[in-house]
Parts: sequence; structure tokens; C-alpha cells
Amino acid sequence: MEIKAMGPHLAMPMIEPTQVGEARRAAARLTHEMGFDELASGRAALVVTELGTNLAKHARDGMLLLGCIPGAAGGTLEVLSLDQGPGIADLRQSLVDGHSTQGSPGTGLGAVRRLASEAHFFSVPGNGTAIVARIHAKPAPERVLAHGQPFSVGGIRLSAPGETVCGDNWAVRMNGSKARVMVADGLGHGPLAAEASQAAMQVFATADGAPHAVLERAHALMRSTRGAAVAIAELDAVAHSLLFAGAGNIAGRLLSGVDDRTLMSQHGTLGVQIRKLADTSYPWPEHAMVVLHSDGINSRWNIDGALGILQQDPTLIAGWLLRSGLRGRDDATVVVIKRAQARGPAP
Repeated sequence: MEIKAMGPHLAMPMIEPTQVGEARRAAARLTHEMGFDELASGRAALVVTELGTNLAKHARDGMLLLGCIPGAAGGTLEVLSLDQGPGIADLRQSLVDGHSTQGSPGTGLGAVRRLASEAHFFSVPGNGTAIVARIHAKPAPERVLAHGQPFSVGGIRLSAPGETVCGDNWAVRMNGSKARVMVADGLGHGPLAAEASQAAMQVFATADGAPHAVLERAHALMRSTRGAAVAIAELDAVAHSLLFAGAGNIAGRLLSGVDDRTLMSQHGTLGVQIRKLADTSYPWPEHAMVVLHSDGINSRWNIDGALGILQQDPTLIAGWLLRSGLRGRDDATVVVIKRAQARGPAP
């Protein structure tokens, strides 16, 4: 069984050129903490500089997110570039190494694709751009084997403004043809909210049984905390089905190019008060993705005009939803999971 979780991403606005240096220094600190060698750290610095410079020069409401993905081979720095306009008219041309619209020395997005261990790009003219680039500390055999997983999952969680810890949490457990995802949002924000959501995660990491049974067990063990909104989605790639149970305002959506279904949670707060929980079963169409997010993301998001996002990397999808749906007043988490074979080709 594989259990995956990530720490919070660091969010940095990229509105003016001086902020690019701040992002580069933050990336250097993170890669040092993960034990990157000089060559890998240099590649990460160049990727962050190029993406940050592009945002400061061309974008509207640009933001860089930096996250650390733990791994046996030293980990990975994940860099997301998000903005709300004006978009890239010819994405394929912009990915040609050396292409630059304003003569920047960084040689454009082609350099990002070349320097990163993997990179994904999505843009809609007039509606913005999302890019995710990952720089591995070193090559690792397990990364090749991971492509055999039937699921592809990505998530982003951000601390509330001014907080040093995140009161949201998420994790996924994958076991053969089944995957189980939990998202927890501790009441309020700060250390006490983080304590509540972490308690839910500790139960999730070890407890078996139906989603509602795991939530009920977490409820009993979370009574000493301030409580949390929590939801679990269990996906079965063979049965093409999904089981869902939740308490509180964790939003769930089952989304494809032809359907958009809300996953229903019950009222209540784990650790405080809940009604009797139950699982709800949904069919899981071949190309549908599941999105879970806390109330730090506006639940009225849509992908109108951007259906091509469904074929993208799950973390890129999460970033696309977050860039326009982030409320900016609380912790925020969004997680996307789908079948691994549903990925589309690179631009």
C-alpha cells in the first residue's frame, strides 16, 4: 500500500521583478533542506527565475507556489506558475527553446521544459495560464515504476495569510485498483486547526473499513481537538465506482466533459457533533476526475471554456481551480485524482 501526503505550498505573488529574487531565495532554501546537490539546485533556481520573470512581465495577478514532495531519492521541488491573464496565444511556439516575446535572457518557457525533470503547461487566451514544473533531486527507479499506478493524484494546500502552519490537510492511500483520498479542514486556522486536521490524518493512515466507518472512528478520537470538516472518497478503477462520505463543508465534485456531479456531505463537525454517517455510491466514468477541496476555495468554480484542462496533470488542474477560486482569508486545499491513463499529450 502506498500512502502519499505533502506539506503546504509556499505562495508568493509575482507582480513586480523584485519579487522574483525572493522566490529564487525561497527555492534555494527548500532545495538545501531537501539535500539537492549544486547542479539540481541550479536547475531549480533557473526554473523559478524564468517562471517568476514571465509572471512579472506578462501576467495578471501572477503567483508562484513552491512545494516539497518527499521521496527516497532526495525529494522533488514542485513549482507552480498561476495567473489570470492574458494567456498565451501560441503555447507550442512559446515552448520552443530560446523563444521570448521581450528578449529575456532566460530563453523562455522552452528552458523550463528543458531544465525541469517534468513540466506541464496549459493556457487559455484571455483566461490565464497554469504551469507545473518539478525538479527532482536525482533520478530514481521508483519514479519510473510509479507510472504503473492506475491513479494519478495531485494536491495543493496553502496556509491562511499570516500563518506559519496550515489547518487543512490531505492524503491519499493507494492499494492496487483502489485509492482513498481524505481532505480535512480544522475549524479556524493556525496551530489548533492543524492539530485537529492532523488527528484526522493519523486515523486515515491506519484505519480500514468503509469511508463512513473511518470518519466515525476519527470523530471519537478527535473529541480532544476543536474539530474538523472531513471527507473521504474511495475510488475503484475496476468496478468504475466511487464511495463518498463527509461531514462539514469539504466540497466534492465528480467531473467529466459531459457531467458535473456534486458529492454530498452531511452537516456536522468531526470531533464535535455529527449525525449518523453513511456512504453514497456514484458511478465513476472512464475519463472523469474527482475534485475535493476545503472552503478556502470558492465552490462556484467551473471550467467553462477550458475543457482541455481535464486531460492535464492533476496538480496543474488543482492550480487552475485555485488561481481564480482562492478566497485568500483562510487555509485552502484542493486535491484532484483521476485514472493515470487519462493524461493528455504534452503541448
